[in-house]
Amino acid sequence: EVAYELVKATFEISTHGKGLHDITDKIRAQLRDWKVREGMCFLFLPHTSASLVMSENWDPTARADLETFMERLVPERDSWYTHTLEGDDDATSHIRAMLTDTSLTVPVDAGNLSLGTWQGIYVFEHRARPHRRKVLMRVLTVE
Repeated sequence: EVAYELVKATFEISTHGKGLHDITDKIRAQLRDWKVREGMCFLFLPHTSASLVMSENWDPTARADLETFMERLVPERDSWYTHTLEGDDDATSHIRAMLTDTSLTVPVDAGNLSLGTWQGIYVFEHRARPHRRKVLMRVLTVE
């Protein structure tokens, strides 16, 4: 008979403002602490102005290109924005979060995230000023 167990944690990521913040090593370290061998890792970011993305983590120019793309796709200070209570990045941060994900699911095999060779997991901060972002991590393990 197969036995399943759910383990969970919440950790905080301090961002320095807009951009991609790599959290792959933090997730791997938690898997090692839990001694997870096989299962599924579920990640959720409970915020409306940041997101979770999976992208290339080897060449820093890939990260820079993604950040520049988002700036061009959803530019700040367009005259039609009405949601600016918290600044010029208020409406844009919510639009950018809507276009990306707030959750990711990654298989765990042989004790490690089953990511592609160059894949990494990032918190994508859409606000200009630093924030503390929570990431909820849940792993369903098979024993």
